[in-house]
Amino acid sequence: MTKGSLYGVGIGPGDPELLTIKAHRIITTVPVIAYPTMENGKVLARAIVADFIRPEQIEVPMPLPFSVERSSQPYYDIAAAKIAEHLQVGRDVAVLCEGDPMLYGSFMYIFRRLADRFHTEVIPGISSTLASAAMLGAPLTFRNDVLSIMPATLDADTLHDRLAVADAAIIIKLGRHFAKIKSILQDLNLWERALYIERATLPNQVIKPISEVDPDNVTYWAIVMIPSQTNPQ
Repeated sequence: MTKGSLYGVGIGPGDPELLTIKAHRIITTVPVIAYPTMENGKVLARAIVADFIRPEQIEVPMPLPFSVERSSQPYYDIAAAKIAEHLQVGRDVAVLCEGDPMLYGSFMYIFRRLADRFHTEVIPGISSTLASAAMLGAPLTFRNDVLSIMPATLDADTLHDRLAVADAAIIIKLGRHFAKIKSILQDLNLWERALYIERATLPNQVIKPISEVDPDNVTYWAIVMIPSQTNPQ
């Protein structure tokens, strides 16, 4: 029996119109759709492409913990096993991944578990990091600038050292780490350059001056951007 193909489909930052044509084709034609679900029951990835999923398609929810305190390995093991059952009997499976599958994407962990056993194809998507720059209307880099993308979950010393030498930077996974980021940016005199956005391209997108952000109410899906200071002229 011919095995099914595994597709890691980048579905972009939230706006369904930012799907690539290829992503749309795969999502609307495969017999099985898999997607991560959060601990609180929310299913953001599926919601982005809900209008494209057909009733006859098989859906495979993948419960995943998003808290750093809990190990995600057993959850990915379970998800990979469920997906493998469909692939083994010849059903193609599309795994939905917000943003781009290979940039902090949940699909990477499925890829590591299954790509050596099944034909696998990755469909790139627009990352929320780059979508945020577009929504903020702020060019990230010019000429020989080096862009650094770093998670706010890093320890303070590491973040401080990397931001100190960055031409331009994007800080992701803010959540409860905003106060730490604020302190570092102020110490490095980057606070005035910093831009803030939540849930880029989604209907509930929020852009506000970083000085008005309440540290106690920052979502995991928020980003701080430090654009380049290079003069492009």
